[in-house]
Amino acid sequence: MPLRKIALTAFVILHSFASFANDENSPYYSDAGSWNTFNVSYGFNKRFSLLFTQEFRLKENYTRLNLFYTNLGVEYKISKKLKTSLVYRLTDKFLDDNTFSFRHRFMWDATVKIPYKKFSFSYRHRLQVEYKNLYSSETGSIPEWYSRSKFEIAFKATKKISPYFSAEFRYQICDIKAEESQGTWHRTRYQLGIDYQYSERSKFGIYYLIQNEYNVSIPENQYITGLEYSLSLGK
Repeated sequence: MPLRKIALTAFVILHSFASFANDENSPYYSDAGSWNTFNVSYGFNKRFSLLFTQEFRLKENYTRLNLFYTNLGVEYKISKKLKTSLVYRLTDKFLDDNTFSFRHRFMWDATVKIPYKKFSFSYRHRLQVEYKNLYSSETGSIPEWYSRSKFEIAFKATKKISPYFSAEFRYQICDIKAEESQGTWHRTRYQLGIDYQYSERSKFGIYYLIQNEYNVSIPENQYITGLEYSLSLGK
């Protein structure tokens, strides 16, 4: 089946899920937004790199600011197939009362990637801990703990174009502010995208993502269009 037909079929399936969830009789709250990301990695050598990411997100059908976040971290390539990273994230979350909530997140990732002909298969596990409103809330000093598992399959269509599909599942280990989700899988993400390798060091990406919530007081479905630009520097 030609690549265009595969992409079109996957896009129709994703929109079918979106149409179902946006039904007025659905118990879920639905929203559309955009995530826009700028990534920079600087390689000191073949194994060790410095990571930087800046992202801003829109919500309420692209009409309202959702958040900004900044990532700063390090990555170490253990082998050609295995790498790990440690990242700190500062998030400025825009609230309904037009104030900002500041969050501090730490993420430890381990990723394995296996190539097979023109395909590549990867799995990433993330252990995530986050503090919300550290100095302005009675519970701000109590961290939230999550485990996140992400599976991805990518296809090298040409030297420059690589479509991919991923699925991510988030498990709540501990969060006293959301006790109804304690010890449950409560969020999934399904993402379909295409990366374009503009040059040896720069890459553009576009994707469509559906995020669903479960086992929470007010479940929310999000339908996200995303744009990415990644720049690799150093060795």
